[in-house]
Amino acid sequence: MTSTALSPLHTTPQMEPANFLNLLIVDDERSIREACREVAQSLGFTAYAADSAEHAYRMLDAQAFDAVLLDLRLPGAGGLDALRRIKERRPEAVVIVVTGYGTVQSAVQAMKNGAYDYVTKPFSVDELKLLLERVASHLKLKSENRMLREKVKSKQGFGGIIGRAPEMEKLYRIIAKAAVSAHPVLILGESGTGKEMVARSIHYSGPFRDKPFIPVDCGSLVPTLIESELFGYVKGAFTGANQSKDGLMAMAEGGTIFLDEVGELPVDLQAKMLRAIQEKEIRPVGSTRRVPINVRILAATNRDLEQAVMQGAFRRDLYFRLNVLSLRIPPLRERRQDVPLLIAHFLERMIRTSGQEKMLSDDAMKVLLAYDWPGNVRELENCLERAYAFTSGPLIHSTDLPQEIAQLPVLESPGNGNGNGNGRSKIIPMAELEKQTILSAIAELNGDKLQAARLLGIGKTTLYRKLKDYALQGCEDARI
Repeated sequence: MTSTALSPLHTTPQMEPANFLNLLIVDDERSIREACREVAQSLGFTAYAADSAEHAYRMLDAQAFDAVLLDLRLPGAGGLDALRRIKERRPEAVVIVVTGYGTVQSAVQAMKNGAYDYVTKPFSVDELKLLLERVASHLKLKSENRMLREKVKSKQGFGGIIGRAPEMEKLYRIIAKAAVSAHPVLILGESGTGKEMVARSIHYSGPFRDKPFIPVDCGSLVPTLIESELFGYVKGAFTGANQSKDGLMAMAEGGTIFLDEVGELPVDLQAKMLRAIQEKEIRPVGSTRRVPINVRILAATNRDLEQAVMQGAFRRDLYFRLNVLSLRIPPLRERRQDVPLLIAHFLERMIRTSGQEKMLSDDAMKVLLAYDWPGNVRELENCLERAYAFTSGPLIHSTDLPQEIAQLPVLESPGNGNGNGNGRSKIIPMAELEKQTILSAIAELNGDKLQAARLLGIGKTTLYRKLKDYALQGCEDARI
C-alpha cells in the first residue's frame, strides 16, 4: 500500500454503510492488514485479519464471511491454491485478490478461478475504498435479489412468512441482512407471531442452509435436564446414563441452534450458555473435557429482557451477547390488512387437505377483521381450523366462530346486508378476498400501482389485467 493508505479519507459521497458485512483480510504484512482494516471499518464492514493462509482457513471454518481480501503471495501458500480452498469453504464469499505490480497475469487467472476482482500493490486508500464500495453494492444486490426470489416463491411474503403490510416489508429487509451474517440474532415478538418461522427464514436464506437447524423450546425443558439436553452427557454421568449422548448444541454443529423463549433459561444455566457462545465450546455433563462447537445462535423471546436484566432474572452479559442483531415481529393487530391474506392462505390449505370446499361469509369476515387477536397468527389459524371442522355446510358464518370472538360487536355500515332479510350476508369467495387485498394496497399507496404490484409480489401486467377485470365488473374502486 502507498503512503496514502494512512492519510485521511477523501470526503467523497458515501454509499449506504455495509452494515452486517464481514470482511476477512489475509496478508502477512501487519501494516497492510491494519490499514485495510481501517478503510473497511470506515465503510461499515466488520473487519477481521489473518496473517497466513492456515490462519484464514481456521477463521473461515469458524465463521461466515461475506468478502475476503487475499494476498496472492503468502509465505508457504500458493495464491491460487489458497483461493480454491477459500471458495470450497465459503462458495458465496466475494474474494478480492491482491497481487504485486507486474504479476497481473496471476490475478487474471485468479478471476477465472472465481475471484471477484483484483488490486495491485502498491495501492492507495481511494483505490481500496472504491473496490470495497463496489463489493458492498454487489453483496447488497445479491441479498435483495435473494429476498425477491423468496417472495416470488411464496407469492405472499418472505421464506413462507405471510404478510404484505409495510411493517412486514421492513421485517423482510432485516431478515435478508441477518441471513448473510454469522452474528447472533435476538427475535422479539408476542406469542403466536411466528418467531420460529422467522428464525427458519434466517437460517434457510443464509450460508448455513444445508446444515442442521435445531429448535429448542427453553420453556418446555425440565429444569433438571436442561443442561444435559443442551450440552449432552457422558456415560455414567448420572443414574440411567448408560451411554454417552450428544446434546442439542452438538447436533447443530455447522448450522443453527434456535433458542426459543430464551428468557426462560434458569440463571445458573445462563452462565454456561454465555461461555458456550463466547468461547465456542461446551462441556458435556460428567465430562472434564471441553468440546469445540461451531454453531450460529438465534434466540427468541416474548419477554422484556431489558426489564428481566434489571430485575436480576437474566444475565446482562448474555443479553448483550445475544442482542448483536435484533428484530421485532409486529403483532397481528398492527397489520390488520394482512388478515384477509392469512385467512385465504389457511382456508386454501384446509380445503387442499380435506377436499371439502368451504367459504367464509361476509359477517364472519367482519368479525375476524374487527378482533384484536391477542394470540396473533397462531390464534387466527386455530380459530379457522375450529370453525372449519365444526361447520357442517359449505359456508362459515360468524356464529360458527369461537364464542369469545363471535360475540365481538361489529359496527355495521349501511347497505351491508344482502337484502333478503334473513340475517345472512353474502359469501366472500377467494377471488373477492384477492380483489379486496389488491384495491386496499393501491388505496394505501395513494394510487401507486407499480409500488402496489411490487409489495403484493405480482407482476405489473397481472395487476393491470386484474384491475381491468374489476372495472368490467362495475367496481368503482378500480379507477384508483
